[in-house]
Amino acid sequence: MNPTWQDLKRRWINRLALVVAWAITLVGLAIPLWILLTVVERGFSAFNVALFTQMTPPPDTAGGLWNAIIGSVAMVLLATLLATPIAVITGIYLAEYGKTHKIASLIRFVNDILLSAPSIVIGLFVYVVMVVPMKHFSGWAGAVSLAIIALPIMVRTTENMLLLVPDVLREGAYALGATRRQAILMICVPAARNGIVTGVLLSIARISGETAPLLFTALNNQFYSLNMNQPMANLPVVIFQYAMSPYDNWQALAWAGAALISVSVVVINISARALFRRTSL
Repeated sequence: MNPTWQDLKRRWINRLALVVAWAITLVGLAIPLWILLTVVERGFSAFNVALFTQMTPPPDTAGGLWNAIIGSVAMVLLATLLATPIAVITGIYLAEYGKTHKIASLIRFVNDILLSAPSIVIGLFVYVVMVVPMKHFSGWAGAVSLAIIALPIMVRTTENMLLLVPDVLREGAYALGATRRQAILMICVPAARNGIVTGVLLSIARISGETAPLLFTALNNQFYSLNMNQPMANLPVVIFQYAMSPYDNWQALAWAGAALISVSVVVINISARALFRRTSL
């Protein structure tokens, strides 16, 4: 039976739609890949031992990013330690206790606002709340601003992972005489553990490259320092300052720092995806 005009029309429309979809997908993949390859190509050329052992240098002198790397790691770790307990407890409440409560709906609404809030607004808020009363920039303020950015990601992930735990597991725990708290802490949370850890990793990747909030809070420090009560060096701000400078050695260090952050974020994201896939299986 010969195909009708309508059949041919549907086939061509389908093929055209597939071609357009593939073209958009390839463009969407090509642009971030192009950016990543450019950053890695230019940044890796500046990778050497001094990059990880020497402090940020004055103009036209040799140096590295050691103090900025340590400062970034310190603030990101502290932000993770501050945000994780609060986020996990909040996620447990939303998934297990407050499914239909009005206060839970309010918490979800506020969490969604924080999730989409510009990071510079959060940095300005922490500046007013912490930096102005303290009368100086500090690593504590930087860590708090990063923790606020990471918090909604962890809350959303924790809640969603706990909602994926089958009710059969809870009912089985109740049948064995477990209380609701015991069922949550001993059955539900362990079952969703990998998914919760995935959310923590994704939030770390999210805050690792944030620049705007650190400009208002931690600012920068040319020297190595672990004093969280003082301005602290960090990779995002160093990259911002060095990339805008006219000095070749600073620009090379900016590319190296950008490549370091990019590779770290890619590794964290791949680890999180692999862990989540293992959880799903």
